[in-house]
Amino acid sequence: MVSEAPPFWWERPGLRSGLLAPFGWVYGRVARRIMERRVRRSMPVPVICVGNFTVGGSGKTPTALALADAAIARGLVPGFLSRGYGGAVRHATRVDPAHDSAKLVGDEPMLLAARAMTVVGPDRVAGAELLIREGAEIIIMDDGFQSARLVFDHAMMVVDARRGIGNGRVFPAGPVRAPVIDQVRLSDSLLVIGRGNGGDRLIRMAARAAKPVHIARLEPDFAARLRGFNCLAFAAIGDPEKFFITLEEAGIRVARRYGFPDHHHFTDEEVASLMDEAALYGLTLVTTSKDAVRLEGGHGRSRDLAAAVEVLEVKLEFDQPGVPGAIITSAIEAFRRRAASPRD
Repeated sequence: MVSEAPPFWWERPGLRSGLLAPFGWVYGRVARRIMERRVRRSMPVPVICVGNFTVGGSGKTPTALALADAAIARGLVPGFLSRGYGGAVRHATRVDPAHDSAKLVGDEPMLLAARAMTVVGPDRVAGAELLIREGAEIIIMDDGFQSARLVFDHAMMVVDARRGIGNGRVFPAGPVRAPVIDQVRLSDSLLVIGRGNGGDRLIRMAARAAKPVHIARLEPDFAARLRGFNCLAFAAIGDPEKFFITLEEAGIRVARRYGFPDHHHFTDEEVASLMDEAALYGLTLVTTSKDAVRLEGGHGRSRDLAAAVEVLEVKLEFDQPGVPGAIITSAIEAFRRRAASPRD
């Protein structure tokens, strides 16, 4: 049971990344050209993009949720826009958390839709237009920075402080989605989540580019109920190890741990293996909220596991609590300047 990302992406550059570097160079040039696309659709409401530098998770969804809370506190109606990775939707669709499943719309949109209206689909322009028709007064994109289909009023790039950008090479030689210098140049702010020095290079680059740098951490909710238990932890997210570390830092004993590829849908055999091992050793099953929504909407024995597992919820805590509100303000001000521009 391993993550889908090749391990060498997160190691010092070596032979494999070197052999793939020419392909990464080509990929990076194409990605740069797309990000610098001048013809983008301008929306009649502010648009915030929460992106990340690398393939895989870095904390975008908790960041989007925190921004939505700040928008709601301002009296605004936020709308989330997501591609719905892992789902089967082929056109812009509003998520109905009471009837949809992660298999249809994706796991992250199910979490987002529990907080505010959420639209998924491969065409982000069509998705944004649907959100506006549904009454959204500000759009928060979960990912989409590199696709550059919409005009952004604020682009916040998120990085995990422990993993950083891995070997720093562009896909497929590494996990980076586009040349780092270009991603920093085209963003408006940087958010570093967690503890570690993996984001130091990006912090220095952002500082040289006069881009604000914010610090936050994922704090578990209701972790106290799991203390004193021996747990079997499993996760199918971009970085399962981050989940296991979060458990241990919360004082929860992790006796067994299993990582699966991001957005993985569990088979009956995998479910049976996890449940049987937990029963054999008297362990408490625990997973992430993202995995839980996938299990709840799954078939076969997935729902049995969903009923048996404890879910560790996390929330994003900023070192400076006013940051989410400041991002909302920045986006609104940029939108007003854009709306007043003769070019728009």
